[in-house]
Amino acid sequence: MFRRALLNSRLATPVECSIRSIMPAIARYRYVSSAARLPTITASETRRRPTVRPHQQPASQGGVNGLSPTSKRTIFIQTENTPNPDALKFIPNHRVLPEDFPSTFLEYLSPRSTVAPPHPSPLAAKLLDVEGVTSVFYGTDFITVTKGSDANWAHIKPEVFSIITQAVTSGETIVTTVEGAIGNKQESGEDSLSFNEDDDEVVSMIKELLETRIRPAIQEDGGDIEFKGFEDGIVMLKLRGACRTCDSSTVTLKNGIESMLMHYIEEVKGVEQAMDEEEIISMHEFSKFEEKLRQQKGATATASAPLDSAP
Repeated sequence: MFRRALLNSRLATPVECSIRSIMPAIARYRYVSSAARLPTITASETRRRPTVRPHQQPASQGGVNGLSPTSKRTIFIQTENTPNPDALKFIPNHRVLPEDFPSTFLEYLSPRSTVAPPHPSPLAAKLLDVEGVTSVFYGTDFITVTKGSDANWAHIKPEVFSIITQAVTSGETIVTTVEGAIGNKQESGEDSLSFNEDDDEVVSMIKELLETRIRPAIQEDGGDIEFKGFEDGIVMLKLRGACRTCDSSTVTLKNGIESMLMHYIEEVKGVEQAMDEEEIISMHEFSKFEEKLRQQKGATATASAPLDSAP
């Protein structure tokens, strides 16, 4: 009992005194540290993207510095050779004919046709103004430019490339439509292979075969095909674009198109190429010119023959 009382009543040791004296200081430090602690960062704040002042944002973004998203266009133009050495196919990453255009192609054969209704084209006018260019053909998403046989692509191609690039990047209207213009089926831009209620069964089959099996291959070569009629077993067709002046156009008609149509449609007996009135006149004039040259050569040969003959 005496020992237990002595233990309970003994004085605190120096170590115990020092611990008791610093406990209040530790408590005050914890209070101050807790009060000065930064607020907790939430998940939403960690995902907040830094913002850039308007004048520091790139000029390519729409609505900045007064520029609209379509004020500048990135364009890539690809060129492809065609079976016709006098025709080149230019493919911009931009649609050439309007979305609602009724035909799959347009062709301009003279400067006058580029300003005539119903579909004048400022771009075609500029291209035909290039020395050596003889025709311009628009497909849905490509442009075929044809030159004269005596012209050189090394001189023509850079200028044509520059004109097409400038027209597309500036947003220039490639093809315009003159309302109320009156013309024939082709001039109005209607597709000759489109469905017509007046077509009989054979004509409908011919059009379907031309549309699904033949037209894609010709378009790949930078041209197109036009149906002119069917009479007495003969299909009248017109090749356009690069295929119009190609040396192998006759082979294409006879060995390719004719054989396929005759194989699938027994009523078809042959295929012939239709000619426009201008082409008929041109061929007639060329024939007259050839005949005149022949006569001149014959007269020269006749005049030189008696020189070595005896009197």
